[in-house]
Amino acid sequence: MDKPADMFDRDYEWAALTRFVTDAQPGATLGVVSGRRRQGKTFLLEAACEATGGFYFGATEATDAESLRRLSTALTAHVLPPSPYHFADWHEAVDALLALGSERPVPVVIDEFPYLAKANPELPSIIQNALRPLREQRTASRTRLLLCGSALSFMGRLLSGNAPLRGRAGLELVVRSLDHQLAAQFWGITDPRLALQVHAIVGGTPAYRREFARGDSPSGPGDFDDWVIRTVLNPETPLFREARYLLAEEPDLRDTALYLSVLGAVAEGNATRGGIAGYLERKATDIAHPINVLEDAGLLQREADAFRANRSTYRISEPLIAFHHAVMRPVWPQLERPGNAARVWQASRRRFVANVLGPHFEQVCREWALHHADPDLLGGLPAHVGHGVVNDPPTRTSHEVDVAVVGVADGTKPPLLAIGEAKWNDTMGIAHIDRLRHIRDVITRTGRYDTSRTKLLCFSGTGFNDKARRAADTSPDVELVDLPKLYGTLRP
Repeated sequence: MDKPADMFDRDYEWAALTRFVTDAQPGATLGVVSGRRRQGKTFLLEAACEATGGFYFGATEATDAESLRRLSTALTAHVLPPSPYHFADWHEAVDALLALGSERPVPVVIDEFPYLAKANPELPSIIQNALRPLREQRTASRTRLLLCGSALSFMGRLLSGNAPLRGRAGLELVVRSLDHQLAAQFWGITDPRLALQVHAIVGGTPAYRREFARGDSPSGPGDFDDWVIRTVLNPETPLFREARYLLAEEPDLRDTALYLSVLGAVAEGNATRGGIAGYLERKATDIAHPINVLEDAGLLQREADAFRANRSTYRISEPLIAFHHAVMRPVWPQLERPGNAARVWQASRRRFVANVLGPHFEQVCREWALHHADPDLLGGLPAHVGHGVVNDPPTRTSHEVDVAVVGVADGTKPPLLAIGEAKWNDTMGIAHIDRLRHIRDVITRTGRYDTSRTKLLCFSGTGFNDKARRAADTSPDVELVDLPKLYGTLRP
């Protein structure tokens, strides 16, 4: 299949779909496509159907009977049979979809599948039965049935545990957000500092540029403040309320106020379970369920402490939601009044840097170490990149490590490939390097990791002084990573 000319990147996803859709082996097969909203899943699947003459059906929130009628109408328009389809139940409908592949491999897409399953919980079992081995309708078909959905909690359960469709799928494709480097290219931003500022607000969601901001991208570093005011903080744009809608669209989030409060607590810097409970003035056991639901929905990410067993922290995984809770939610009545955006943004900039930009920069540094850094630079391929707190008993202090790169264990102890510190607004010097050296010595004494080849990484959004550069030139264990290195080669 030829990828559409106007599709940015998505080479991996398109190749996976191509292999699945054009597979000539006999027998109908099942694929599952998931991902958070606005990532371009529908665009991918519609393009695949258009390239191969496949059938696409987008479900909506409706009763079971209405959905069957809509499918009957759509399939009639696609096949043009002698008489229109009128499916009595989903057994008939699924068999009709399998019949589409009687002559050749053909994709059949059911988008927003969770809506259909909510109205008829038996639907996954019906599809399982239709795809059972040796069933004539399955063996005589080469339909490539693709179920797609944005409700991550539901889609995650579709193929897990004792779910009816477990073991039936030949494709499980997750469409993820663009990483920081691709997002900068997508937004047409060549200045790495500006690119990270924009990414800290809208992340790598493609729809936010094309549909929600109508192609409005900052023209340069000096336009960033005005861009925030005219897009994200403007009540007239869809971006203004998008963070609230993302929460409302998750079917498992019923007590919205409680989930908003949990996210608000994390945005305020309360990253531990105990910290969240204290912020909400509740017991830790009372917030276990909402935290788990937010994790399943892909809105909250749990990260284990790299240096303390059984300790973990939480972060908001969607940048726009983090921005909303840190900057917009505390002053929402002010923002709803037209003309107040500039005034609010001027008063919120410091909060944005401390609560949004700084933590986001640290996360981008961790992702760079995991996915972009040359393994030769790190001394090996990372198995895990996280962060944590190192206790220093002799001095009765503790040290935060922003980036901890752990390698693959070949012996008794896993190698600690690197530890790093990330500073968005600080020019880093020799004191930062000395601090990392001390922390490395403390970790060595604990005996948990092999630190014989641990490198020291300094990440800075503003650069490094001469002493730090001389230390990096003369010490092979010191590496300085600035914004150009984080972003690689940007092009318009």
